[in-house]
Amino acid sequence: MGVKGQTYKSYSEETKREAIRLHIEEKWTYRQITEHFGIQDKDRMKKWMRKYRQQGEFGLLDQRGRRKEYIDKSREYQQLKRENQMLKKCLEIWKQEV
Repeated sequence: MGVKGQTYKSYSEETKREAIRLHIEEKWTYRQITEHFGIQDKDRMKKWMRKYRQQGEFGLLDQRGRRKEYIDKSREYQQLKRENQMLKKCLEIWKQEV
């Protein structure tokens, strides 16, 4: 827990995405990433990676103050969007076969 009056550093969604990309694609270590972006909390990167693995890019959003219903609808929307894309691809394949 923080001390009264203490401020916390927040990081943009783009910074988080870039840090995740560097770790996954470029194989940077957590230490290299924290030094590159000036992240003071050494475990911050581990927390971002855990959220990214569990929830995808949605896990990187700042969810403080959001209602659970809003979060669930957003997840449902993303899932329906993926299903539509998959069905469109299946339809194209089916048309080519017929």
